Amino acid sequence: MDLIEPEAADLVNKQSAWLDQYQPGLRVTEQGTVVTVGDGITWIKGLPSAAIEDILVFGDGSRAMVFDLNRDLVGAILLYETEALTAGTPVRLSKHAPSIPVGDTFIGRVVDPLGAPLDGSPAPVSVERSCLEKASPPIIARDFVHKPLYTGIKIIDTLIPIGRGQRQLLIGDEGLGRSSIAIDTVINQKDKNVVCIYVLIGQKRSTVVKTIETLRKQGAMDYTVCVVAEASALPGLQYIAPFAGCALAEYWMAQGRDTLVIYDDLSTHARTYRELSLLLRRPPGREAYPGDIFFVHSRLLERSTCLNAENGGGSMTALPIVETQQGEIASYIPTNLISITDGQIYLDANLFASGFRPAIDIAKSVSRIGGKAQHPSISSQAGRMKLDYLQFLELEAFSRFGQRLEASMEARIQRGRVLREILKQDRLSPLSSAFQLAWLIAFNEHLFDQAKPEDIKDFLARLQRGISETSLTLNSSPEQWLQAVRDWLGIKPEPEPQP
Repeated sequence: MDLIEPEAADLVNKQSAWLDQYQPGLRVTEQGTVVTVGDGITWIKGLPSAAIEDILVFGDGSRAMVFDLNRDLVGAILLYETEALTAGTPVRLSKHAPSIPVGDTFIGRVVDPLGAPLDGSPAPVSVERSCLEKASPPIIARDFVHKPLYTGIKIIDTLIPIGRGQRQLLIGDEGLGRSSIAIDTVINQKDKNVVCIYVLIGQKRSTVVKTIETLRKQGAMDYTVCVVAEASALPGLQYIAPFAGCALAEYWMAQGRDTLVIYDDLSTHARTYRELSLLLRRPPGREAYPGDIFFVHSRLLERSTCLNAENGGGSMTALPIVETQQGEIASYIPTNLISITDGQIYLDANLFASGFRPAIDIAKSVSRIGGKAQHPSISSQAGRMKLDYLQFLELEAFSRFGQRLEASMEARIQRGRVLREILKQDRLSPLSSAFQLAWLIAFNEHLFDQAKPEDIKDFLARLQRGISETSLTLNSSPEQWLQAVRDWLGIKPEPEPQP
């Protein structure tokens, strides 16, 4: 007689004990029936106990989320659909709210909003799940935004600074570089202990692949998770995609880590929500959007914050992207998001056409709380420079009328043109915070005044070489920085006049 292994013997004993104690009885469960299905939604008869956002399980294996409750029917949005789903399919409640698995194993992966892998690798191992919908942290658990989040982009880090825990909107027409700014920001978080979550909503597959390949080529996937609901995905998946990315970020924020979430983009998300709402016969409002579209985006972005030390000290920074039509910043969805966020970075088509990249319009861009997180050395230097630039924009507009200007005004305009050349920056070339301070000091101390706009690239390259070899930090004294910048540019201080 063969010997039974101990594990098998334990299993047999457990099954035997369960059979000895088993007593047959009635089990009452609710079951509904699919009435119609199509366009990513389904109507179901029955299920009187269904509640909004309950997960439904269909007899063919499909899954959906309750989205609308009527007197006789339950409306649901499909999250997973098989070809066998038809009218008459039985439906039951799962008794679960929508959630996503979370954990460090998701870093470096590409997943859908349900946590399923899209990169061809096995599913990430996880023992914990996080609900897609959560209440935002209470005021008592929050802290002031006090740490900077550097994007590596000169014009943002100096003039429109972002702090960790801030919500900063990227707004502009299609094709002006909104996603490029977001990608550069993710790339610049290398070695800064920031976990990044890039959410792609309703994008073409070619755009999704290009974005992921760019992040992988730059080494950013080592600390990034990509949540993808491409244009061919079910509308229900596109709707829950930003909430899935937010839930992943909240997991690391609760552990005391800093996170960055990119929502690319919330205009597509709003259109998807409008589509689902109209199919489910909800009454349309302004521009046919349902009346609660503001609440949908506000409850998503309100979860981004900076927690105080008693709650771990983690943070979630949000960079939502929104599209405008022909620069119309006052349309419905952009104005909604502007009122929810802590500032906006506005990209202008005229600046883009003139060759100014990134095409950020400083006059229409603002960061309401980022200045509090900016390093004092950069803040003091940037304040002086911003005033010079805004005055230059006014003078340049005036000079277009052909009026002759005084020599001092001409010098100001020339100085502004030099500054505009300094602020230009190529894609995928993030710069360190030390470099930002170096060029600010050089400009404010008039070390570029004799330079021509075409020579600026060479001057900045000298500063970049000097920064790579120096031991100076942002906390070093202004005198040390000024001396170092003079040496890097090869400019000797003017001799003091003799008495």
